Amino acid sequence: MKTQRMQRIDHEIQRVLGTLISRELKDPRLGFTTVTHVEVTPDLRNARVYVSIIGDRHAARQTMDALAHAARFLRGELGHQIALRYVPELTFVEDRTTERAIAVSKALRDAQGGP
Repeated sequence: MKTQRMQRIDHEIQRVLGTLISRELKDPRLGFTTVTHVEVTPDLRNARVYVSIIGDRHAARQTMDALAHAARFLRGELGHQIALRYVPELTFVEDRTTERAIAVSKALRDAQGGP
């Protein structure tokens, strides 16, 4: 179980990165991206940033490449906006939870014989 402080740090990093990605990044490879969750290690050295991407697999791959390319810029901007002793290294992970939920919903609808 994470401490309340760690949960607040996760949430604040998620909020700031979501804003930075949507407003500051101008990479044409970047699709519609939402930061769904952030997990920071207890030593605050690394952070996994889970992103949901709307689009096909090709658009998702391009967006992940653009995010990996912009990781250093995003880390620097994060350091300017959040007062932490260490600004974590960012690792982006594609979150396919929404995609799976839609597939399960469709399967359930098909099993019930619905439209």
